[in-house]
Amino acid sequence: MLWIVWVAIFIICLLAEAITPQLTTVWFSLGSLVALIVYFIVPEMIWLQIVCFIVVTAIAIIFTRKAARRFLRGRVQPTNADRCLGAEAVVIEDINNIQGLGQVKVKGEVWSAKSQNNEIIEKDSIVRIEKIEGVKVIVAKI
Repeated sequence: MLWIVWVAIFIICLLAEAITPQLTTVWFSLGSLVALIVYFIVPEMIWLQIVCFIVVTAIAIIFTRKAARRFLRGRVQPTNADRCLGAEAVVIEDINNIQGLGQVKVKGEVWSAKSQNNEIIEKDSIVRIEKIEGVKVIVAKI
């Protein structure tokens, strides 16, 4: 009757894999499949089935996890905005986070801006763009 356990683990892991967007249980389903095969070869050796399940699952995780992560993550496509990160900009309107004011000009483009440390930065100051949040750049005074 132990074969029912291995089949149940196999089906549950495959169902869990099917409803999640990332690889989470495919390795356990592979391990349970091997344990099921071992059951049909030597049904009285429960310890061997468990060892095969653990070993096959561990080997599958070790050899495929890194490649699977790389494959699922995909490639990050930089946007035009990314080229502004780390660049120096000129403040063209005083930056005041409390009042929600501030603009900078960087590489010929005008951006709404917030200061990184909630400090007020005066017009004509030189700042560095630290990050982008939505349509605003977050800047730090140089």
